[in-house]
Amino acid sequence: MASEQLEEYLESILDIEEKHGIARTSAIAKCVKVAPASVTEALQVLSDKGFVKYEPYKGATLTEQGREMARKVKRRHRLLEVFLTDVLHITRENVHDEACKMEHTLSDETECALCKLLNAPARCPHGSLIEACDRKVESCSACLDEGQAPPASARKEPLLPVTTLAPGQKGTIAFIRGDTGVVQRLTDLGLTLKTEVQLVRKAPLLGPVEIAVRKTRLAIDHAIADHIFVTPCGEKSK
Repeated sequence: MASEQLEEYLESILDIEEKHGIARTSAIAKCVKVAPASVTEALQVLSDKGFVKYEPYKGATLTEQGREMARKVKRRHRLLEVFLTDVLHITRENVHDEACKMEHTLSDETECALCKLLNAPARCPHGSLIEACDRKVESCSACLDEGQAPPASARKEPLLPVTTLAPGQKGTIAFIRGDTGVVQRLTDLGLTLKTEVQLVRKAPLLGPVEIAVRKTRLAIDHAIADHIFVTPCGEKSK
């Protein structure tokens, strides 16, 4: 299987998993626009490569290796959508298909340069959250500051946007998206690196997010919460 096809399948499985918990063959076939028999064959290949756990007649779920690759491709896709919309002024209806063609050929160096050019955007034109990069940095300042080369080493721990935690689940702040101004605004709220936080609740439709930190509850705008990424701390509290 070509790497481009492999990445398309992993992206599709990630999307379906986030909505339904398991990616069934029929749903994948609809998403990638191929026959179910072709999906079955592809899932067997992906399983052999260690990217998915596949059970015939049930469906597939991503392994950590598969989820890491899928999120990386998804991040590139959404960065490209921002670039195509904001810089090249391609119509929003066409940016998805154009980004699909380009995402598989983007190098790590180009991805980093693109993110820097766009000033580390939080969401794509369609409103979907852009994943944090996998570079070992605590905030975007290391890449955004003029004259500094981005760190080459990759972080090992998985990061999650604080807004994707389940109510009651805790995490430790490990990365803040944005420049020094963003870091300072979050610091003023007590949301600093290595601080443990707990998601209390989140309003629907990108409404306010309530976070518990240092025995205090903060209701913050969803757009601010988009900048906070954490390493999860196990199961949610009762």
